[in-house]
Amino acid sequence: MAVTSNRHWRRLLLIWLVLSAVIDPIFWFFVGDKIPPGALSESNVANGATFDAKVLSVTAIPVVIAVLVYGAYALIVWRQPKGAPLTDGPPLRGHAGIQWAWLGVTTAIVLWVFTFGTYELVQPEGAGGGEGPNPVWTPTSNTVLPVQVIGQQWYWTFRYPTFGGFETSALVVPDHTAIAFHVTSLDVIHDFWAYQIGVKADANPGSDNIAYATPTRTGSFTVRCDELCGIWHGAMYTTGKVVSKTDFEQWATASERKLAPLTKTLPKFSWVYVPSANPGAAFAADGSRYPVISPSLSPNSDSPASGGKDSFSKEEIAPYLGEGQP
Repeated sequence: MAVTSNRHWRRLLLIWLVLSAVIDPIFWFFVGDKIPPGALSESNVANGATFDAKVLSVTAIPVVIAVLVYGAYALIVWRQPKGAPLTDGPPLRGHAGIQWAWLGVTTAIVLWVFTFGTYELVQPEGAGGGEGPNPVWTPTSNTVLPVQVIGQQWYWTFRYPTFGGFETSALVVPDHTAIAFHVTSLDVIHDFWAYQIGVKADANPGSDNIAYATPTRTGSFTVRCDELCGIWHGAMYTTGKVVSKTDFEQWATASERKLAPLTKTLPKFSWVYVPSANPGAAFAADGSRYPVISPSLSPNSDSPASGGKDSFSKEEIAPYLGEGQP
């Protein structure tokens, strides 16, 4: 009986080894880089997320194979022959070797996943998920560009505090620069999801939720709201751009100058804003009312409104709406 049992275990082990040796490399080289957001994404945290998923997947695949192989082997080899009388197998009284092997292997896997996951969270110099107003994992770079992300029903706007605090619906960031996204809201809870740069952070009113990312290549990326926030939630999206440092400086400087009349209507820059009873408006930390400058009520509206001015010409509002961005 022991000889037969050992033969089964040797077969199972051989099948498991062969399948793991074949499937793991195939997954690593042909599938892993396509795990969202993808190996060709545009920031360190996005690329890191794909790499982490690859490593954790090739760790999990042999475990899945072991379960499936054992189940299939049991169904095929140990099935009750057709027409044979139903008989019970020999009683199982435990097997110390299997028990210790199970404890050892599962403990090693859990410790490996814990160690790898913790290291990967720290070493990319900041995390793409919101860490609140006091982040634990921060970039080591001495130069971090802050960009305030403001969610409101139902669009995104962005303020650049290091360029006079101008606000625009165009999200433009420089490549190879650490970006601190300060995510907040003027009304309800939204969620800032910049897919290709691996940033995802809740936008809560009265809260400064910080997420870091360092773009690694130029290109465009999709920004969506990932928190149900009302009737136009599905249309709350835009496209951001990663440009060269030179192009960004030119765009930011030009936007600061062009948007100066609009910036004057805004309250003094604040990291958080408190919603007011008036839909689409909020108050800054200094008590001044936050005006609605970008299109309101519907994503397709073309009528900007402002608390400081009744209306703006198309030429005045064009830079705010992102026209002519690099």
